[in-house]
Amino acid sequence: MSAITEGFLQAVDLIVSLDPEVMEITGRTLYISLSSTLIGTLIALPAGGIIASREFRGKRALMNLIQTLYSLPTVIVGLLLFLLISSSGPFGGLKLLFTSTGMIIGQSLLILPIMIGLTVAALSAIDPLVRDTLVSLGATRGQQLIALLREARYAILAAVALGFGRAISEVGVAIMIGGNIRGYTRVLTTAISLETAMGNTALSIALGIILLAIALIVNIGVNLLQGGGRA
Repeated sequence: MSAITEGFLQAVDLIVSLDPEVMEITGRTLYISLSSTLIGTLIALPAGGIIASREFRGKRALMNLIQTLYSLPTVIVGLLLFLLISSSGPFGGLKLLFTSTGMIIGQSLLILPIMIGLTVAALSAIDPLVRDTLVSLGATRGQQLIALLREARYAILAAVALGFGRAISEVGVAIMIGGNIRGYTRVLTTAISLETAMGNTALSIALGIILLAIALIVNIGVNLLQGGGRA
């Protein structure tokens, strides 16, 4: 227990003193996770809107596939992307392996099914009268989609937050695509894994505290926005 207490105190000191390595890893983690969440959002919102607003053959099968991909193991995404962007893969010439850009692509692919599925669920829950009103007012498909997204904005905001949480907490893609290279592709989750294995518990605890703090701040922010909008 004393070792844990000592490690925790050292961790607090690293955070309070703004240790350069801790700040560097935290900054890179936020950059990669926020970038992948932004890309996922830009793809998921229109894709989810199209799926929710239209009836077509195979829609149920498509939704089943999307929901199945909710629990897609991160190492599978990492493996598939690794095969595509490695030097012997079809996109090897882009030199994305062991780069932050490659990690952003991997995390975007990982969170897309969740964000698309939750967007479809949010839009499908809207009262049909809203859709009928939009149609009667002569709104185009694009205008209808924008209006419906605005109507379901709080549920969609939660979907975006969940996507960010999935991105910032994943390990498989980060290790397989990023390589956990110090000063280049190392992020909070991979650093925690490495430092724990090396016995550097103080740094591991410090990084773990920061990771939890980020998740807490995001959740509080989402709850405040949802509560303020519904008041």
